[in-house]
Amino acid sequence: MSLHLTAAATARDVEVELSVADGETVALLGPNGAGKSTVLGMLAGLLRPDRGRATLGGETLFDLPRSWRAPHRRGVALLAQDALLFPHLNVRHNVAFGPRSSGVSRAEAADRANEWMRRTGTSAFADRRPAELSGGQAQRVAIARALAAEPRLLLLDEPLSALDVSVAGEVRATLAEVLPGRTTVLVTHDALDAYLLADRVAVMHDGRVVEEGPTRQVLERPRHAFTAELSGLTLLSGVRTADGLLTADGIHLAGEAVSGPAVGSATLAAVRPSAVRIAVGGATGGAAVDGGGAGGSIPATVTALEPQADLVRVRTDRLDLVADLRLRVGDGVALRVPPDAVTVYPS
Repeated sequence: MSLHLTAAATARDVEVELSVADGETVALLGPNGAGKSTVLGMLAGLLRPDRGRATLGGETLFDLPRSWRAPHRRGVALLAQDALLFPHLNVRHNVAFGPRSSGVSRAEAADRANEWMRRTGTSAFADRRPAELSGGQAQRVAIARALAAEPRLLLLDEPLSALDVSVAGEVRATLAEVLPGRTTVLVTHDALDAYLLADRVAVMHDGRVVEEGPTRQVLERPRHAFTAELSGLTLLSGVRTADGLLTADGIHLAGEAVSGPAVGSATLAAVRPSAVRIAVGGATGGAAVDGGGAGGSIPATVTALEPQADLVRVRTDRLDLVADLRLRVGDGVALRVPPDAVTVYPS
């Protein structure tokens, strides 16, 4: 059931074009305020754009200003951050609600509910009320309820963001089992969700899609600095050398090149900060990088420090890295980058 959307919501400064193939999961990846949930609202029929058109399986969801299909007639299921289960119904009746609302018999609705409770691992608490469930249990029930309705399009709006890290992993595993072959749009700010759940990713920034493509290609070989930031990478531009990349300010990095860039051609390089090594006054710490200026190192100045658990993300005027050193903004450092931490590809 393929999806095609071209729409704009002027008041929210969102203008997007998005296609999802039949059975494909596409992640809308971006920070809060990027316009991701606005796109879901358009598709679900909860938000009317100022102009645009959307089709699902060849049927028109809207073609403004001429036509607008009501939300309940779209065959779309929306799963939000919170489970939003009916508090007066037990799990079994919550899951059966969608099929019953669509007019199927009580017996068929019960069969669908039992099947989706089994597939989402929620059968054991079928007779509990929502107040008796943990956050992870409730979200898995919400997944079962959404899929029991057999939607033509499944919309997931940050379904893991309200959960503890350990619980989110369990729910993510459930989604990984039930999403393949189902036309889905997943909204997330976490690149890990895109990596593990999506076939393709569309990166959103300030209401626009700035980059899209196969998930691993976009997140491991980004063409936009904003995408690199979301992926936890540093993006550099320059020209291709025999063994890597030379930047405009004379920094040379050796790296592993994907097919395509000829020597002397415009080239991008993605660097993993966790692999960069740093030297300050003879001390070393952090993780790995090789190549650069005199002596195989890159001179740099610390511009910002961001604590991350027991480490610090160090931003410099050259590269970013992760370290456990005692550093201060303004410190001069030497960076080393191993070739296996650098991916070179055409710009």
